Amino acid sequence: MYIQILYTQMNIEDVIKTKAELPLSRKAIINMLYTENWISDQIHSELKVYDISIQQFNVLRILKGQKGKPANLSTIQDRMVSKMSNTTRLVDKLIKKDLVKRVLCPTNRRKVEITITENGKKFLEKVSPVMNIFEKKITSSLSEEELLTLNNLLNKLRN
Repeated sequence: MYIQILYTQMNIEDVIKTKAELPLSRKAIINMLYTENWISDQIHSELKVYDISIQQFNVLRILKGQKGKPANLSTIQDRMVSKMSNTTRLVDKLIKKDLVKRVLCPTNRRKVEITITENGKKFLEKVSPVMNIFEKKITSSLSEEELLTLNNLLNKLRN
């Protein structure tokens, strides 16, 4: 049995201004892509105040998650949300802001290790609570059960 739930929000056909009946699979993909861009724009606006990009913020969170252990560029790239990011360029920008540092490994001079600086840790202490509030705000229209379902469905889609 199919149950249609009516929402007062604008549906994706209205957003992309089409009268065509979209196949359900296409509608879902367009909806996810549109929503991803919408969320990225919201995060970008939130982080703009701190003069940092979403990808740079992601690198800082990854390095903080290393709990003091250095990470190489490959480790950072593997853990990035956006696999298209130029990790070297991101790290270079964070070095200029004194939020991370690059150290040559003493035992292997070809190996470069990246660590978060004290300034980077302080920056995250200031910005992370703001982002936590933002994340709660952006998902506030969903119940905890709906968030669990959404996460499960997105995981299922990727697997």
